[in-house]
Amino acid sequence: MFVDIAKIKIKAGDGGDGAVAFHREKYVAAGGPDGGDGGKGGDIVFVVDDNLATLADFRYKRKYKAQNGEGGRGGRCNGKKAPDLEIKVPRGTLIKEAESGAVMADMSKTDRFIAARGGKGGWGNSHFATPTRQVPRFAKPGTPGEEWEVSLELKLLADVGLVGFPSVGKSSLISVVSQAKPKIADYHFTTLVPNLGVVSMGEGNSFVIADIPGLIEGASEGLGLGHQFLRHVERCRLLIHIVDVSGSEGRNPIGDFDTLNEELVKFNPDLASRPMIVAGNKIDMAEPEQIEEFKAYVESKGYEYYSICAPILEGTKELMNVVWNKLRDLPPIKEYEAEEIPLEAIIKNDNGFKITVEDDNYYLVEASWFPKVLKGIDIEDYEALQYMQRVLEKSGIFDALREKGIQEGDIVSLYDIEFEYIP
Repeated sequence: MFVDIAKIKIKAGDGGDGAVAFHREKYVAAGGPDGGDGGKGGDIVFVVDDNLATLADFRYKRKYKAQNGEGGRGGRCNGKKAPDLEIKVPRGTLIKEAESGAVMADMSKTDRFIAARGGKGGWGNSHFATPTRQVPRFAKPGTPGEEWEVSLELKLLADVGLVGFPSVGKSSLISVVSQAKPKIADYHFTTLVPNLGVVSMGEGNSFVIADIPGLIEGASEGLGLGHQFLRHVERCRLLIHIVDVSGSEGRNPIGDFDTLNEELVKFNPDLASRPMIVAGNKIDMAEPEQIEEFKAYVESKGYEYYSICAPILEGTKELMNVVWNKLRDLPPIKEYEAEEIPLEAIIKNDNGFKITVEDDNYYLVEASWFPKVLKGIDIEDYEALQYMQRVLEKSGIFDALREKGIQEGDIVSLYDIEFEYIP
């Protein structure tokens, strides 16, 4: 089964906790704190596998969790770092944050993407020794690993997309211009999955063409089979709209042409501006008047028109030459830029926190959502720090610190960040 969309939950490993330990050795009095740091949790990494063509594997497994880092030990021994968890996906997969729909990565641009970073190991108590705090009996816990619900969406990487109603000859065309061997039969919806073919233009030149399963009226609203695959048209640099110019099934070629164009626009208005060539197929079954009428109508709409008869190769070579010449002047296949995930999606359903008073003037704050916020903050940048302060105020952390009696100059520890509290 061709599966091109899936939703999964991913959880990176938590960092190991720092250790509380003290040096013990004969004849050495008051050896001091020597707790080691925790190890880093494993990352969740998406990796492109060119041997995969669908997202079918995600139908059976929907939760992925990396290992946690080991805790620190005495003798300043640090915990072991956990291995990363790799998840293989086909090239062209979009990774989105499920709730906001924000694009996290386009796996056509990169072969590896760290979607969830493992938590950093907590500090052992050896880090907290000071002239006034010589016996620290606390350590930092490890940072929680990032956790996301993500949607995976496969968008085929094809230069050219063949679109049209069922049984107009899309599969026939791709079978004669490339090495693809799609199923061809005289009934609707013969093509149940998109087919890719490579069209060779000689001397190492080629382009990829995709046969998008037949669309029908209402496809943009979920009718028929084609609506499942309209997303694959979005990357194409050029569209070839194939029409049965003979009207062999009692259809009106002009009506079909207008209807399908409307479905493309409804699905994604950007498709209206995508370069498109119109190919009138089955000319062997059409009257010359039919061909001329349809050609005149298409050209009046501003499109180039070419007549073909795919099964006997009539006009197909000329059409591919036109396509190749146009592709050389068009921008590369569409790539999606990563988008900022809204704060509301980052802390959704998980805005809790825990505050521990470890010493008279040392406050340890734990919040599982905070590392996601911290990832985008440059602590050297004033505006970024102001943003972090607004987040802490909005989340209620500052109010809770005041309730616990924090005073000016006391230290607040938030995982990798420590700062003095200033009212």
